[in-house]
Amino acid sequence: MVTKNVLPAPLRRDASSSSDGISSSERTASSASPAAPARGRARATEPRVALPNLRAQLQVESHEPIGKQIFRALREAIFSGALVPGTPLSETEVSEMFQVSRQPVREAFIKLVESGVLQVLPQRGTFVKKISPRRVREGRFIREAIEAAVARKAAVEISMEQLAELAENLRDQKTAAKVNDTTSFLALDERFHFLIAQSIDCVAAWDTIQDIKAQMDRVRYLSLPEVSPLELLIKQHARILSGLKAHDADAAEEAMRAHLREILVSLKPVAERNPDWFEPDEGERVHLAN
Repeated sequence: MVTKNVLPAPLRRDASSSSDGISSSERTASSASPAAPARGRARATEPRVALPNLRAQLQVESHEPIGKQIFRALREAIFSGALVPGTPLSETEVSEMFQVSRQPVREAFIKLVESGVLQVLPQRGTFVKKISPRRVREGRFIREAIEAAVARKAAVEISMEQLAELAENLRDQKTAAKVNDTTSFLALDERFHFLIAQSIDCVAAWDTIQDIKAQMDRVRYLSLPEVSPLELLIKQHARILSGLKAHDADAAEEAMRAHLREILVSLKPVAERNPDWFEPDEGERVHLAN
């Protein structure tokens, strides 16, 4: 049975957990001696939160480094909402989940911090970060510059076999949309863009985009299907494919630009629907809508 994406409820503190990390013996001693110096007390700690088991996402026989697989598994969990903003993550707990040493987990954390989806708070820990509207717009601006150039080049160089693969992908998107399978649709959407980059033998362009579109992807998960109907996105993909089939560089480029600007339309309503997921907005010094 196919279901819509259902966002988990916000994390709640465990009522039985200590709010300040002080043991019962320390608390008793403290109450008995009000003048005792505060520096002897344990620092505040965040409540433990049960994490979803992501180990199944690792491919045991894969030649890909384990750190990269852990990075992708955590990133997907953050994008899909399995790990909501504010969720605390520890290297020890995640390494135990994946049954690996802490080193590959540390590497994954560093990449996730660089992507803007994790934040490290001194003396508190590492947490899933809220979405930054400004970084969404900045990521889209950079992604559009790259993918518009890719689409333009692909319109000249793409082969019949590659066009056929894109057409098949588009058919699969329609199938997923009919049953409202947003998870499959998003995977097909990713592959559609990847195939275009692959058609010009420039997968490096797609790899570069992966590093800058993290905030965009989080909004995409939240926007489907109510804010950004799947049928609309399919029509936009079809326009891109039509330009490629016609070997019309101008048409392919413009269709790609229009498609990637869709997130500028959906960003505000998505933020209004999910206020706890977003940081306060900041205006850019330079307008990035064009």
